[in-house]
Amino acid sequence: MLTTIIIIVVIVGVISGAIVLVVTGIRKSKSQEEDPLAKRLAEYSQRGEAVSLEEIELSQPFSERVMMPILRRLGDTSSRFTPQHVIERTRLRLELAGNPGRMDASTFMVLHFVSAGLFGGLVFLLSLFSKQFSLPIKLLIILVFMILGYFFPDLWIRSKINSRQKQVRKAMPDALDLLTICVEAGLGFDAAMSKVNEKWDNELSLAFGRVIREIQLGKLRRDALRDMSDRLSLAEMTSFVAAIIQSEMLGVSMAKVLRIQSDQMRIKRRQHAEEEAHKAPIKMIFPMGLFIFPSLMIVLLTPAGLRLYGSLKYFM
Repeated sequence: MLTTIIIIVVIVGVISGAIVLVVTGIRKSKSQEEDPLAKRLAEYSQRGEAVSLEEIELSQPFSERVMMPILRRLGDTSSRFTPQHVIERTRLRLELAGNPGRMDASTFMVLHFVSAGLFGGLVFLLSLFSKQFSLPIKLLIILVFMILGYFFPDLWIRSKINSRQKQVRKAMPDALDLLTICVEAGLGFDAAMSKVNEKWDNELSLAFGRVIREIQLGKLRRDALRDMSDRLSLAEMTSFVAAIIQSEMLGVSMAKVLRIQSDQMRIKRRQHAEEEAHKAPIKMIFPMGLFIFPSLMIVLLTPAGLRLYGSLKYFM
């Protein structure tokens, strides 16, 4: 029975990893190609080849041609029965995560049920080959894995949010140094953000690039910066945006403000690293208690137990 449970857990773990890889692949393909049909059509036109739209569509990955349209259609149907505040909260979480896979809120909500059905279906198929459990136990195991599958997208999006915030927090001091150098060299603040967007390829540079595009479309700089701060939801970014807006309103030197902010960000990054280092011993307790200590007990106590057993044989 224990062996069967271990096999089930391993198989579900492999399937979960496959799901993560598929979603990550979708995100990368979407981020690299905002309009894949237009890009492929431009490539074929440059080559001088005559192709039809159907051939271009068939050249796309299976996930873009079949999976994502089905999820979007199911999401549009389910959004009619979903409260508006739930959709808004889901949309905010997707924005905080950087909108992985270019999914909308309704599609992400449908992904919960798809993941639950996938987890439950896989465990159900495995239970057909196992005769060690009774029917109520099998149903209970299937129900547990369906619940885990339902919450799997939430865990995934939470990990994406944490990863994005860590990348932004780590890149902020260096980005502010580059902004300071550009502003001191005579560039404007918008041109300095464009330089950061051109030189680097991380979450912070993408955020700056979005701010530049919004400003070019007519949005005020302060509003675009506030929206960027809301999309990142970082205390460091909030203080930076507030300082930039205040210096713009009061006419303070932008280079001086950027230099002060850069020094503060480095101090905060060092403090955050020290905080994570202090958490490491507590996090090590669980793997040590589950893996290292039992192994040490077996290595140290097994010889003594064998000797004790051999000694007791003479008295029996």
